[in-house]
Amino acid sequence: MPRIVFTPNVQRHLACPSAHVDGDMVRAALDDYFRAHPRARSYVLDEQDALRPHMVIFVDNEPINDRVKLSDAIRPDSELFVMQALSGG
Repeated sequence: MPRIVFTPNVQRHLACPSAHVDGDMVRAALDDYFRAHPRARSYVLDEQDALRPHMVIFVDNEPINDRVKLSDAIRPDSELFVMQALSGG
């Protein structure tokens, strides 16, 4: 089963324990996670269910390509890391 991990910078704002999830795409994995942790949905996704601008998701150490439909494929042994995007100069 894929594993989803929320980095400590997200954990400061909202309790999001790591979990194994079902799904073969990022959207399905997130939906499975949000069923057990509904408060995390509005922190990660906007009102149209797209990834919020301040968030980023990596699958197996690569950033996802589809921030709107979250259609990037994942494998049964994938790790998804959800974090706040870093910015600054």
